[in-house]
Amino acid sequence: NSGGHGLVAAPTDQSTGIQWYNGSYLSTGATATAVGTGAANTAKIIKAQGTGAYAAKLTANLALGGYSDWFLPSKDELNLMYQNIGQGAAAPLTNVGGFASYYYWSSSELDSSLAWLQTFGDGGRPNTNKYFTLYVRAVRAF
Repeated sequence: NSGGHGLVAAPTDQSTGIQWYNGSYLSTGATATAVGTGAANTAKIIKAQGTGAYAAKLTANLALGGYSDWFLPSKDELNLMYQNIGQGAAAPLTNVGGFASYYYWSSSELDSSLAWLQTFGDGGRPNTNKYFTLYVRAVRAF
């Protein structure tokens, strides 16, 4: 009602080891990296990948705090989490999100076999194969 908007991170990780994909290497079209694109990326991944247990599906199925509009953050949304509530945040907010010093999936893919991630230990933003099992933290927009 105030006209304010932003992102809210789930208070805990949804997984400490899940793959980005459902076992099928294919381009999903979820290539957007900017803030504000995570929800659309998540929808594209689910449309292309279908059923199974994978990062985007896990976040989209989340019901938490009375909300069910959670999604897998884009590359830049995940970096905002690192910078503002993760290990990269200035004191006293350093890691108020309780992130592990590990790798977290973004919803942004590079191609049919690689997707972008965020390293919460050192802030790195590399890409890796979609078959690796990494951490996941859902977000929602308001």
